Amino acid sequence: MDPLNRTWTPSFLLAGFAAPRTLRPLAFLGTLCIYVLTLAGNLFVIVLVRADAALSTPMYFFLSVLSFLELWYVSTTAPTLLHTWLHGRSPVPAAACFIQLYVFHSLGMTECYLLGVMALDRYLAICRPLHYHALMSRKVRFWLVGASWGAGFSAALVPAGLTASLPFCWKEVAHYFCDLAPLMRLACVDTGWHARVHGAVIGVATGCNFVLILGLYGGILRAVLKLPSAASRAKAFSTCSSHMTVVALFYASAFTVYVGPPESRSKGTDSHIALVYALLTPFLNPIIYTLRNKEVQEAVRRVTQRIRALLEGP
Repeated sequence: MDPLNRTWTPSFLLAGFAAPRTLRPLAFLGTLCIYVLTLAGNLFVIVLVRADAALSTPMYFFLSVLSFLELWYVSTTAPTLLHTWLHGRSPVPAAACFIQLYVFHSLGMTECYLLGVMALDRYLAICRPLHYHALMSRKVRFWLVGASWGAGFSAALVPAGLTASLPFCWKEVAHYFCDLAPLMRLACVDTGWHARVHGAVIGVATGCNFVLILGLYGGILRAVLKLPSAASRAKAFSTCSSHMTVVALFYASAFTVYVGPPESRSKGTDSHIALVYALLTPFLNPIIYTLRNKEVQEAVRRVTQRIRALLEGP
């Protein structure tokens, strides 16, 4: 890594991935395809939920909010990855680097809270069916979504602000975007205290939500096992399986990267794990939620018929 000149306004170099020059165009095209498909898949979910009245339920409302969040989440890092595939080590101004760090973590923590809200929605739908629509009214839904966004963008101020205040002696970031651990490795000072604060803030936010989700699904499991027929139990589990899969993908990668000191992981490990939660998870989410969902398939059929009827005319 190259040292920074203390009298010079700092900027950083994003190292990206070490790959032969001949493979970079192929990696660029693969990443671009995944990025475009991610945007298309999440936009598809948003438009479908708005277009079909049968999907105007709290569950699909929260799903559309998650898809909206994923559009911004993947767009925070994917363009940077594409740039590094094309140009190799890419310079980025310090201000832009810290803004990317803050926005990425804000959206990530917002998703963490939103997944907890979606688990609460499933718990109320299955365990409190008679009071579900009253408890999940339109006002409550918007309040829960607003609280998730507000809490996510507020909590991310701490790690992003502390990292931006560090003095940096090196400029090459061993990552394809500006993230906490790679930036902290470039500091001139001991970052042990910063790492503990980061771990506490991110760990408490993700850990508490994870415990909440486990508790809610524990209640769901008890309620489902009491249902009289196997068909009703299977239907109840099917409405939760997609969400549980997304939660497992999100938390497994998040805990791997953000819980524990940065020095405990080898250089370059963060960037490979980041591909899972920053690129692949937003790509897989709309597929997981729609592929085996009969309500979505029926909604697609109805919307397609309406579009065909409009095109054919009277």
